[in-house]
Amino acid sequence: MKKTIFEEMGGTYIRHGDYFIPCLTLTEEEQRFIGVWGQRHLRYLKEYRRSVYLNLLTSGRLNSYLADIEEQAQERFERIIEQMKQEQGITEQLKAENQMEWVSRMNNIQACAREVVNAELIYN
Repeated sequence: MKKTIFEEMGGTYIRHGDYFIPCLTLTEEEQRFIGVWGQRHLRYLKEYRRSVYLNLLTSGRLNSYLADIEEQAQERFERIIEQMKQEQGITEQLKAENQMEWVSRMNNIQACAREVVNAELIYN
């Protein structure tokens, strides 16, 4: 019997009843940390960009892609917070004098920064 292209390339089959099913395995990729930003983007890809998700998954690049998104989003988040703190004049002196005001303003800044990162990197 003539070999298929899959067999010529080193592929094998497993017999299940009357059917031969190809033995497919994904290539191992380096596992990198995926935090909140990466998990949000993964959920977005699964729900709204299914073809991109499947392409990354089957090519073995999903973990590294999500880890890169995680790093970019975290850096952007921290940069936005620092810029907004300087623009609004939030200092350590304010923190020492009026902690509740400082916490309130910092929470507002973090919420704004989170929305910007979500719009620019995560849900795009």
